[in-house]
Amino acid sequence: MLLLGVVLLVTVVGLGSSATERRLSRRLERMERKLDAIVAQLGVTVEEPGLAEVTALVREGKKIQAIKVYRENTGADLKEARDAVERLA
Repeated sequence: MLLLGVVLLVTVVGLGSSATERRLSRRLERMERKLDAIVAQLGVTVEEPGLAEVTALVREGKKIQAIKVYRENTGADLKEARDAVERLA
């Protein structure tokens, strides 16, 4: 019975943190969109870290390596990095 209680507690805590992570992720995405809009309105260019290396890899036709470098430099997830590299291509 105690084991069942522990398993239930771990499950509930895990589900709560997952919901919290999703909520924080959505909030962060909204903040990023707002910042992107502000930057665009001001006409400011924001240099992404390591973008020169990524651009060079794209020009060499090394998209997979470019995605990997982009992820390492920015902490982006795979989809975000792939989309960024596609925009550069």
